[in-house]
Amino acid sequence: MSDKSNTARVQRPSLSSNMRSSSYLQEHQQYRAPNKPEGHYGIDTVVEDMNATSIAASPSPIHPPKGVARFKGIPSPEHPPTIVESGLSHELSHPNCTPAPGTRSEKLVATLYYKSTAPRISNAIPSPQQASSPVGSQSPKGRASDSEIPANMAPSSSLDTFPLEPPTAEPEPLDHLYGSYISPMCITSFLHLMSSFPLPPGSSDLNSAHRCLKLDQTPDHHPLVVELTLSPGPSLDYLPLADLRKHELIYRFEREWNVDVALRTDTLFRRYPRLVVFDMDSTLITQEVIDLLAATIKDPPDLAARVADITHRAMMGELEFDSAFRERVKLLTGLPGTLFNELRPVLDVTNGVRPLLRALKRLGVKTAVLSGGFLPLTSWLAGELGIDYAHANEVIIDETTGRLTGEVKGRIVGAERKRELLIEIAGKEGIPLDQVVAVGDGANDLLMMEAAGLGVAWNAKPRVQMEASARLNGDSLLDLLYLFGFNDEEISQLIQ
Repeated sequence: MSDKSNTARVQRPSLSSNMRSSSYLQEHQQYRAPNKPEGHYGIDTVVEDMNATSIAASPSPIHPPKGVARFKGIPSPEHPPTIVESGLSHELSHPNCTPAPGTRSEKLVATLYYKSTAPRISNAIPSPQQASSPVGSQSPKGRASDSEIPANMAPSSSLDTFPLEPPTAEPEPLDHLYGSYISPMCITSFLHLMSSFPLPPGSSDLNSAHRCLKLDQTPDHHPLVVELTLSPGPSLDYLPLADLRKHELIYRFEREWNVDVALRTDTLFRRYPRLVVFDMDSTLITQEVIDLLAATIKDPPDLAARVADITHRAMMGELEFDSAFRERVKLLTGLPGTLFNELRPVLDVTNGVRPLLRALKRLGVKTAVLSGGFLPLTSWLAGELGIDYAHANEVIIDETTGRLTGEVKGRIVGAERKRELLIEIAGKEGIPLDQVVAVGDGANDLLMMEAAGLGVAWNAKPRVQMEASARLNGDSLLDLLYLFGFNDEEISQLIQ
């Protein structure tokens, strides 16, 4: 019996030291799936495969310089540990995490919008469709129509009609080469551009992270709106944010890649607006109401053109808005007061306005429309769209005839008045101006944009595009939500 017992004891399996591994799970797990799903790595895999994993610190000399402590396996900013494994390389550094106690992060957010609805034309001028005629046998106008040369390019057949200073060549549209969307090369180019600006004192590295907020409908789902977070941003002592937005390198980058770049300091209020104020004409709606009024008058026949010219010059900032408005209203003398009601069905609400306002309401954001137009139409539109506040000009209607007198009651809602109304509404609601957003397109919107925490130029005039904090040149005002950091998935939840 003893021999059998000894034999059985010897044959009994045992776990000797040379059979042991470094994994407790591998030795004691009762069941293991025969095959792991491809690409799946759980905590058990990480623990079991530690033999194939190395944890290393940033390289340091065997004899570190005087005053530098040797790395002892404790993570630090000077020695961030790195996990290196097959298919994995992760550095445990924290450049984009919450700052250490007593310090403050200085992050800059850049939102890049690809202008897919307005593709740029390459500067490469193709050959004419027909051979050039002898000099003088054809007018410059005729030659332009018979060739593929764009109308804004100089004719090439005769030096007599060639301008002494041809238009400055625009940069080549690089999106034609690297993809008609925000490509990796586009992002790389932007990061390279931003790295050329000095960093704040004490900073040596520029860290960045990105999020795709909007994708196109192609099978590859290319990004159309990308949010880049830079930490830290360029030194504000060297270049204030207002000047950085107007920098010629930023402008050239936008032209090269056919994008709009919105730069904002990454603050808490950036993501949580509480009041959004809109202009009405050419913003909430696609038309200018006073031009609609003028277009209904057939006598004199040139009235509509005269009103439109004054409107255009006022929006470009060439005319003082108050006097320009009074001059245009004077031209409307004698129109019936009921005309405002007849114009309601004609108003064309800008694409994206209705879902945008639904989203803002679900977020608890107050809204207002401050219009340099007419109060009867502005108030009606605000009621239709669910806007909380509406202010505009009140025209005087003769009680006897029921027709416009050509006069305006009270102050004109121009640039100064819009700014005052924005501040009044924010004060009434107890909202700091940092959490106010103003959206407009004309020069008379610039002061309210300046007073708000964020001023957005919507398909605006050139001067407004240059002065505003951000500019949107798309086909849907819903693009405003990307500036707050929402992506398409979140926006779809808000507009349901």
